[in-house]
Order: sequence, then C-alpha cells, then structure tokens
Amino acid sequence: MDLESPAAIAVDKLVKRYKAATAVDGISFQLPPGSITGLLGGNGAGKTTTIAMIMGLVSPTEGSVSVLGAQMPKQRYRVLHRMNFESPYVDMPMRLTVRQNLSVFAQLYGVADIAGRIAQLAADLDLADFLDRPAGKLSAGQKTRVSLAKSLLNKPDVLLLDEPTASLDPDTADWVRTHLERYRAETGATILLASHNMNEVERMCERVIIMKKGRVEDDDTPARLLTRYSRETLEDVFLDVARGRDREVMA
Repeated sequence: MDLESPAAIAVDKLVKRYKAATAVDGISFQLPPGSITGLLGGNGAGKTTTIAMIMGLVSPTEGSVSVLGAQMPKQRYRVLHRMNFESPYVDMPMRLTVRQNLSVFAQLYGVADIAGRIAQLAADLDLADFLDRPAGKLSAGQKTRVSLAKSLLNKPDVLLLDEPTASLDPDTADWVRTHLERYRAETGATILLASHNMNEVERMCERVIIMKKGRVEDDDTPARLLTRYSRETLEDVFLDVARGRDREVMA
C-alpha cells in the first residue's frame, strides 16, 4: 500500500437527507490504494446509503465523495469500468444460466475477451460444474461464488462488498475470504467491506470504520480498537458502540 498516493476513495463531510430523516450525517474518511477497510454499523447506521453514494447511485445532499479521482456521481462514467459491487442479496435473472448472466454483465462492463474472462473466473472460483445451470437452481454457496465472479469480471481497482459471506457455511465463507485476499494481493485493489461478521472483519481488515445513526463513531485498526475499549473481540467493541457503553481512553 502506497500511503503517498491519492486516496482511492475520499469522503468529505458527506450528508444524505431524505425529507426529515438524515441517513448520513457529515462523515469523512479516505481509503488509500490497496487497502481493505471494514465498514461496520447496525441496521440504519447509514452504511448502505454511504456505499450507494460512493458508487454514484445516490447524490449527496451535502459534501463530496470521489473514487479514483472522479467526483461521484457527476463524473462516475470516468471510473465505473474500474469499480464493482458484490452482495449475495442482489439476485441475477433466475432463468438465465450462469454463463449467460456473466456474459450479459461482461458486455455491460465492456470486457474485451468475454469467453476467456468467464473461463478464467470459472477456473478460479470453481464454477465449471454449473456454468450452464439456471441461476435460480443454484445453492447459496454457488450463488455467492457467481456473484463474486460477476463483481470481478472487469478486474476492478475498487471493490465494494456488502456481507459477501452471509448465509454461507464456514468452509465456503473461508474459501470466499481467501480468494478476496488473494485478489487484493495480486491486483492492489482497494476493498471496502460492509459486514456484520466480526471475525471476518477482524481477519481481513487493516482498518475499521464504525457508524452509528449516520455518523462515524470510531475509526482505527482492529488492534487499537480492542485496546481502546479494553475488549478481546471486535464483536464486543461493536456492541459497546451500538449500545453507547463507555470506553477506556487509550493513553
């Protein structure tokens, strides 16, 4: 990771209001290239809205967000081909086969050698046995691997992940995490991971941003957070923040 490089993602005093409700309330952070950062928070904390603004899908009410130097959403078409999003909660067309789905998305992403890229991902992610099976006939683990393949079709420099291993058995979840870690190591991609799996965040992330009621409540490395809150697990830190319990102040 080159800390002297411009931020891959830069969020500055970001606000999003929906009529009387404030979903995101003046948050700021910068993610350096090649970093992997956890974005934590309970339901309604503002994580999904923040990710939507980073992707350029939602316009901020105030503040700014840039990805790879492009202001979002105004300049999103400069960088959309260099970023992607993965979530097991987003279904692909059920009647299309895995191969057909990946081919459609590859065309949307402007992938040059579509057949070759699908073949490579099928080998990397063990998809070969069900490439020609309808997406609606896949198991949860298979759907997750296909969703991951979709998000990697364009070899993104910025990857946004929303609960990437939700509902997976421990073996499949570990397999997915290992592949994501390998992808980052090989490509230098920047990853922002939203997850409720504290073990996953503690294992994968070098930095954790904790949100509550639209604001950033804390932002540090997992090790420093554990020390600051005098806790042994990140789950206990998360509960302290969520429930407003007092923390120990680091010397």
